[in-house]
This record gives sequence, structure tokens and C-alpha cells, in this order.
Amino acid sequence: MSLAATVPAVPARRWRPRFGPLWLAAPGFAFLAVFFLLPVAQLLGLSLEDPQTGALSATAYLRLLHVDVYLRVLGITFRIATLTALASLLLGYPLAYWLAQLPDRRRGRMILLVVVPFWTSYLVKTFAWMIVLGRTGLLNRVSAALGGPELDLLHNEAGVLIGMVHAMLPLAVLTMLPVMTGIDRRLGQAAGTLGAAPARSFWLVWFPLSMPGVAAAGLLTFISSLGFFIVPALLGGRHQTMLAQLVIVQIQEMLNWGFAGALAALLLVTALATCWLYDRVFGLSSLSGEPPRRRGGGRGLLRRLGLGLLGLAATASAALAEAVARIAGPGLRRRLLPGYVVLLLVFLVAPTLVVLPIAFTSSHFLEFPPPGYGTHWFEVYLSSPVWISATLRSFGVAFATALIATVIGGLGALALARARARWRGAVFAFFLAPMIVPRIVIAVGLFYLFAKLGLVATNLGLTIGHTVLALPFAFIAVAAVLKSYDWRLNQAAATLGANGLQALRLVTVPLIKGGVVAAFLFAFITSFDELTVAIFVSGGVTTTLPKQMWDDMILQLNPTLAAVSVVVFVVITAVLLGAERLRRSG
Repeated sequence: MSLAATVPAVPARRWRPRFGPLWLAAPGFAFLAVFFLLPVAQLLGLSLEDPQTGALSATAYLRLLHVDVYLRVLGITFRIATLTALASLLLGYPLAYWLAQLPDRRRGRMILLVVVPFWTSYLVKTFAWMIVLGRTGLLNRVSAALGGPELDLLHNEAGVLIGMVHAMLPLAVLTMLPVMTGIDRRLGQAAGTLGAAPARSFWLVWFPLSMPGVAAAGLLTFISSLGFFIVPALLGGRHQTMLAQLVIVQIQEMLNWGFAGALAALLLVTALATCWLYDRVFGLSSLSGEPPRRRGGGRGLLRRLGLGLLGLAATASAALAEAVARIAGPGLRRRLLPGYVVLLLVFLVAPTLVVLPIAFTSSHFLEFPPPGYGTHWFEVYLSSPVWISATLRSFGVAFATALIATVIGGLGALALARARARWRGAVFAFFLAPMIVPRIVIAVGLFYLFAKLGLVATNLGLTIGHTVLALPFAFIAVAAVLKSYDWRLNQAAATLGANGLQALRLVTVPLIKGGVVAAFLFAFITSFDELTVAIFVSGGVTTTLPKQMWDDMILQLNPTLAAVSVVVFVVITAVLLGAERLRRSG
């Protein structure tokens, strides 16, 4: 008798594919690999090619290092980005701290005064500052009325810094706030019971615990500032030219792909080096509000150095705060923070509101206050086929972008929530990468790829490009909701016979619909406001609303731009208010 005959027969089991969590991230990985990694890699490859022979060459980088003007632009870019990040942190920290102390319901209302300026179009905000800072602008009119001198705040570095800090300040506040709201207030009370004064308790307890949020805000504002070109182009002069502006000139005017690739590589290396340094000190996981997970408890040399410097800064700040508190007295201390918050909120909101009356001016020039009022410029906007076509295209592309980004980003967030710990860092970093890489690098890379695929000057090309940029926002919005989701509900659904897809469709999605709606709206606004990709991918034919505004602002400022700015502002504000209402009802 054979051995096989003694073994009882086992019924064959049909193999079924396992619906693992990482499969949920597959659409996002594939999409970003084709439309993010590939274009960026191709652009970097062009910087190493000889334009005539196609052989490997470092000519573009040698030119970058040996021509003084490019080194000066590099220094200007780093200086402006650093000053913008520092100013945003210093100005935004007290506002974030004040918001963190408020009750949840009141904080939700007050935070709209930060969120609306954050999502308002960069073009609208820059146009507002041109009106406020101009020679005949609001500030100079106030200065003249008070008998003061004429203020020179436009087409120089002061104007650029004002505009960029105004743009980046809400990002800094919104990045610091989640970390601050997660700090246990009982720690400060415990320090008080041990004899620490309120100021000393703040600097020695609260301040160190809030540092991951401060560092994340500094990282995001610095990297975002590196790729800016709207504000320096419109508020600055030739001495405030930044690297992103040179990239645009090299592509649109010189057709020098190799040198544009070298400039883009410089921006990319700077951004990645900044992220590496941040990861070594704090851990990239803290960007999502999670504590850093590092082998050895995070006791690396850079981390120890960073924590040591933090301790010294906290001790020195505590001593300074105590000295100031003794001089100011209790009454002034209680009024100081609320007064500062009011001034900062006015700084964030007021410039955009200046545009509203100008949109209804009866004058053919940008005057504030307007000499008369009417709806003529809205009629010009509504009767222009160019403006209406651009507006309809922006809405269509934004809706398609929001739908795609929400589906792909939502599946990626589910993969992040359900994946094993060793894979979470990779999933998070990959989906967040388009937010880290400067937009100008992504836009130029997509332009080169789409030129080969025939997607330039098409709505599909715009949708794909906008989805790359909107995907991180949708991913983060859904991931934030899934942190508090109870996965035992899916286990209960499985015991009742539901498979993975049914549990996802009937249990998970309905319970996280608030995050899904927020992801859709954030992706919609990102697309509706996007200009960098539109400058290249639109081909000058399929213009979007921001691209048409940009073209008009470069050629000639006129009140029609104010009317269009009001339309953009109203759309974005309505979307944000709708999102807040859905959040409260949820």
C-alpha cells in the first residue's frame, strides 16, 4: 500500500485573492508613478543631457554655478523663503495658541477666519495687495491723510514679503493647531501645583510639546515659498526674481529644457534635503499629527541636538517672559493676546475685502475708495466669451479633479489606516510627495510628458495635472477622519456575512462621509485656484479662470479683474461654509 493511500483526502480549496489593505493604495501608487514620478524623473534627466548630441553632460549645472546672476537668484530665493517661513511662525504661533484654548464650537467658527484666507486664490490676494500697497493705494492714502510720508511698499522686497507672509501665515496656523489641540491641559495645571508661574509653565511645558507642529509648519511654509512665482512677479521687482520665475522664462521664452531642468533639480534637492533634516529631528509622521516612530526611541545625534537647542530656547524664553510679565502687570497681560489676535485676523481678512467695493466701481481705473458704484464690470465679465469659457472650464475641471482625487486619496487613506506599521510610513510619504515637491517642478515635468502624449491644451491634461496636486489634500482629509474610526464595526459586519467591499460600502464610507465630503471640497478648491499647471498645460488655448486672470494681470490691471476676483472669492467662501456646515451636522 502506498503512503498516499493512507492519507485522507482533503477537499481542494479554491484560491481567492485576498483583499489586503495595500491593494487599496494601488490606484494611487499607479497614478502618481505615471503622472508624478515619471515626469519629474524625465525633467531631471533632461538637465543631464547635451541639447545637441543627447549625451550625458553637466553643462547646465556648470552654467548654473558659474553665472553670477543665477547664484544671486538662488540666494534671493532662499532668503525670501526663509524670512517668509520665520515670519509666518512668529506671527502665527500666538494665533494658533489662542485658537487652541477656545471651546470646540467657538474654535470651529473662529477658524473660518483663517481657513477662508488660506483657500482664497493667490491671484486674488496678490491683486488685493497691489491695490493696498500701490502708490495711490489704501495705505498711502491713509498715510497722506495723517500727514505721513509716501510709503514705498510695491515692487520691492518689502511688498514681496508682505504678500508671501499673508499667503503662508494661514498654512502655518492650520499646521500648528492640531498639535496644540492635542496637548493635555492638565500638564500645565500640574506644573502650576508645583509652583511654576503661568508664563514659566507655558514655556517649559506647552512650548516644547508644541514644537512638532511648529517644525511641520516651518517645513511646509519654507518648501511652499521656494516655488512661489505669483507674488514676486506681481509685487516685486527685478531684484526679487525667484527660481520659479527663471524656470518659466527658460521654458516659455528660451525653450531651454536642460537648463530649466537644472533649476528645477536645484529646487527639488533643496526641498528633499529640508524634508530629510526634518525627518531626522522630528520624524515625517508628525506631519500627520502622529508621534515620530524611530528605532532606538529617536535618540539620534540630530534629534538630541534639536531637543537640546529646544530646551535652551525654552529656558531663555521662560526667563524673558517672566521679566516681561513683571513689567506689564496682570491687566495688560490679559488684553495683550486678544488684541494681537484681532490685529492679525484683520491682516488676514482685510486685503481681500478691499477688492469687493472696487469690483462695483464706476471708474475705469483702480481707485480706492471708488468715486461711484455700479455693476458695469460684472456685465463686462458676464458678456465676455473668453471669461465665461474660462469659468466654465474651471468648474468642470475642478469637479472632475475632486471626484478622482477623492476616490484615489480615500482608498489610499484606507490603506494607511489598515496597513501594517512598517508600510504606513511609505504610504504616507508617497501620497504626500506632491505637496513636498515644488509645484513648478511638477508642472514643467507634466508639460514635457503631455507634449509627447498629446495632452497639452486639453481638459484631460488639466484634470490629470490638477489631480496630482489635489491628491495629498484629499488623502489627508480622509486619513484624519479614519484616525477615530472604530474598525470593530467592520468586524461586526463580517460576522453578519458582509465581505470586505460590502463593509467598506455600507459601513465605513457612510460613517466617514464628513471626511469624504471635506476631501472632495478641498480637492475642488485646489483645482479651481490652480495656476502653475495651467500656465504650461493649457497651451494658451484651454485657459482656466486663474490662467485668464494671470494673463490680464500681466498685460494691464483693470476693474474687470476685481469683478472676477469677487466671483472667485464668493465661490471659494461658499464651498468652505458648506464644508463647515456639513462638518457640524456630522
